[in-house]
Amino acid sequence: MRRLAGLELGVPVELLVVEDGSTDRTRERLAALEQEFPFLTVMEHGVNRGYGAALKTGFAAAKHDVVVITDADSTYPEDRIVDLLARIDAGAEMAVGARTGDRVHVPLIRRPAKWCLRKLASYLAGVNIPDLNSGLRAFRRDLVLQYRPILPDGFSFTTTITLASLTNAHRVDYVSIDYAQRSGRSKIAPIKDTLRFTALILRTVLYFNPLKVFYPVTVTLALALVASLIYDLFYLKNLGDKSVLLFVAVVQVLSIGLIADLIDKKSRLR
Repeated sequence: MRRLAGLELGVPVELLVVEDGSTDRTRERLAALEQEFPFLTVMEHGVNRGYGAALKTGFAAAKHDVVVITDADSTYPEDRIVDLLARIDAGAEMAVGARTGDRVHVPLIRRPAKWCLRKLASYLAGVNIPDLNSGLRAFRRDLVLQYRPILPDGFSFTTTITLASLTNAHRVDYVSIDYAQRSGRSKIAPIKDTLRFTALILRTVLYFNPLKVFYPVTVTLALALVASLIYDLFYLKNLGDKSVLLFVAVVQVLSIGLIADLIDKKSRLR
């Protein structure tokens, strides 16, 4: 808190803290800080609603056009906020602190899953994503409010807003930062949340660019169909049931993909 208060940003600042149903001494400490820092506003959920819910509450209450988010676990270098704001001033709608610096402390056990998710998201979004879910970001407030209805209440808030922005041609800039060792225990469940993030990535891209998902599936089924036809016609001398089923699957998947794409395109004309 004091590190944030000591930053010289050269612009009017308000500091919003959302108390999301904590069970420790957070409320007591925030009450003391409100007395010390007059620009600090504390909002309470009363019950735990989630990381994304807390961010959406903060964005709804923010008075300024640009909002910066960060975590309170001593991992992110708040002094780089100045660099993020510079990217916003240069025209970016979102500037992300990408954890690609020389000193990045990410547990080894989480690195393979994070790499796979980042590569999957980069392919589906059609651009390279250096960091998919960094918690240090600056936004144009309108960008978040535009996609608020689809933003989740959980940890996947940042993943969703990243993919929504990239698949809709919003300018997203990245600033390389370091990432310190966490103070406290992470609430991320490696296996459960990896599967959840994978489903989220696919769902978000289906929402904005469905053919990116349906085309690879169609091509895979089509190749299987060709292989099945070759086997049936040249070895069995008869058309097998599996070839017929594969043909039907190709037609159905491609048709659903095209219909989904038409619905997406039509919705953008409104």
